[in-house]
Amino acid sequence: MSSYPRITIEAASRHEGEAVELAGWLYNLRRSGKIIFPLVRDGTGIMQCVAVKNNISEKCFNDLRDLTQESSLIVRGRVRAEPRAPGGYELDVDDAEIVHRIPEEQPYPITLKEHGIEFLFDHRHLHLRSRRPHAILRIRHEIIRAIRDYFDSNGFTLVDTPIFTPAACEGTTTLFEVDYFGDEKVYLTQSGQLYNEATAMAFGKTYCFGPTFRAEKSKTRRHLTEFWMVEPEMAYATLEDVKRVAEELICFIVGRVLERRRRELETLERDIARLEAVKPPFPRISYDEAVAILQRKGSEIQWGGDFGGTDETLLSEEFDRPVMVDRFPAEIKAFYFQPDEQRPEVVLGVDVLASEGYGEIVGGGQRIHDYDLLLRRIREHNLPQEAFEWYLDLRRYGTVPHAGFGMGVERTVAWICGLDHIRETIAFPRMLYRTRP
Repeated sequence: MSSYPRITIEAASRHEGEAVELAGWLYNLRRSGKIIFPLVRDGTGIMQCVAVKNNISEKCFNDLRDLTQESSLIVRGRVRAEPRAPGGYELDVDDAEIVHRIPEEQPYPITLKEHGIEFLFDHRHLHLRSRRPHAILRIRHEIIRAIRDYFDSNGFTLVDTPIFTPAACEGTTTLFEVDYFGDEKVYLTQSGQLYNEATAMAFGKTYCFGPTFRAEKSKTRRHLTEFWMVEPEMAYATLEDVKRVAEELICFIVGRVLERRRRELETLERDIARLEAVKPPFPRISYDEAVAILQRKGSEIQWGGDFGGTDETLLSEEFDRPVMVDRFPAEIKAFYFQPDEQRPEVVLGVDVLASEGYGEIVGGGQRIHDYDLLLRRIREHNLPQEAFEWYLDLRRYGTVPHAGFGMGVERTVAWICGLDHIRETIAFPRMLYRTRP
């Protein structure tokens, strides 16, 4: 049993001058005559160690000198401040224990040279150890923690919703069908929203947070077939409540990442100033105004058409922070959106488009609370009424105006990290042509 207390690299600043041990993996190795500089990572950071031949045993020196990349080891020594070192601290080595040495004849496949993107994602289980994906996933973790903290601190109750569902929520063309027991067919959820409406009638303000699935045969940089979404729903709420909560949530998340993940943002070479501009109030425009802007900028969109990725990018170029676009045509929105009483051809829905061309990160609005109108919309969309009887019950028994939205975690991560492709935002992405590893 070692007499050295084990610490994490992230906590090294609190142990300056102390004798400690680190358990990790060899990230890189530099040799300079009788001094070796093993760079060790432990999942919380990377620390340069300094092994001087005259200060350690011959066996220890030889073991470290010949160690291969990503071999696992426990290294012991004293923490010393060194501003030039990664993280600002080094470890003067007293001893090291090699837990597993990777043989030279079968080296670690991801070296420090450039690799093609397909190679890296074929080896994603190992690629996660590299600086870039490590930084991205640490920021993802911070974003998820911030999301939960915001809702938990603002009176929302987390209520989990099913992944197996009997009917569509966002249209039938993007459902993954699953064989259930017997002859029953069910689908992987596109959204927890319909169930959230039920829980909001029970708890007032709720949210669900989990994986969702869309069978879109899309190969764009903004689409995954499996992604995570947080979806709040509020009883006695309107479109304006959705805008307020979405704006508060986005600003809270960005502020938290700037506060706690500066080092990871620097690793990604993210332009911090662009994130610091994300402050309330967000600009608010109508769909009508958005179409006029797009047509002025050369888009061929006509009133009644949905925005494509290029349209969203063109709109976001007009603003230095996310922009809210509301009152979309009813024909391009889901069956459950409440029509605008003044203009029934548009609905009380809003999309929040991230700045810098990252597209929609929030979509939501006010739900239909009138039984007769909802039933008519279900029939107009040729949806099976029997599958929605429970949903109609919410309008039969104590209906109230209510509203909510969904935020896609991966698109939010891509925007905050400044990534070119959404596949980097999750540890093991599922896309049209990628289901492994």
